Amino acid sequence: MTEVISELVAEPIEAPAQAAATARDLGELDSLVAHCTACPRLVAWREGVAREKRAAFRGEQYWGRPVPGFGPTDASIAVVGLAPAAHGANRTGRMFTGDRSGTVLYQALYDVGLASQPDSHSIGDGLELYDTRITAPVRCAPPANKPTPDERDACRPWLARELELLRPTLRVVVVLGGYGWQALLPVLGASEWRVPRPRPKFGHGVHARIPATDGGADLDLLGCYHVSQQNTFTGRLTPPMLREVFQQAKELAGVA
Repeated sequence: MTEVISELVAEPIEAPAQAAATARDLGELDSLVAHCTACPRLVAWREGVAREKRAAFRGEQYWGRPVPGFGPTDASIAVVGLAPAAHGANRTGRMFTGDRSGTVLYQALYDVGLASQPDSHSIGDGLELYDTRITAPVRCAPPANKPTPDERDACRPWLARELELLRPTLRVVVVLGGYGWQALLPVLGASEWRVPRPRPKFGHGVHARIPATDGGADLDLLGCYHVSQQNTFTGRLTPPMLREVFQQAKELAGVA
């Protein structure tokens, strides 16, 4: 397991907009993301969590770095969450891996044929995603799961470049939660799509068509309640509800 970033990185990235623009492909972008130190509060928090650890994971080496996206570089479906969990992706280095939210998410993806297995424990567990890439508008675990607006905006270039590189194949975005929805719309509006006015409002099951401005395919945006424990434990979001959203995403994307 990779060590905490403060012990590894000789040249931290403090300007995401400049760095993201240099990425020629998603592999390069993912590597750059993991070197970002643009937000001092988030750097201190993620590394502090990685040093102190949770008792259940005391024997593990935490990732403790910004978390890149996960999934194939020619994905037709993107899943946009919020940010890494302190003892989930901040520990494992892969989005939604190693926490209860990920348990629900990956089971649903497996059930509809978008994942090779129903669970996700670590980077080396063999999990593959099919036609799907998972990402987030904020790449560092934030205190109380609440990034500030400035932190969200500083992180925006990573997501913008990721979607730009996915553009040739991307057809559908499933957004988990209102935070991701609000963070994503400005990214789309500044890229190859025209966000309708008034802007579509978030809601579970909401479907919005975002017209393309570059002559390419339009984008279908699907809203889904976040797979947080608050939603899944209370029944606000159930496995059938989640499967229904991903099945719709498959159909809209033309995935068999």
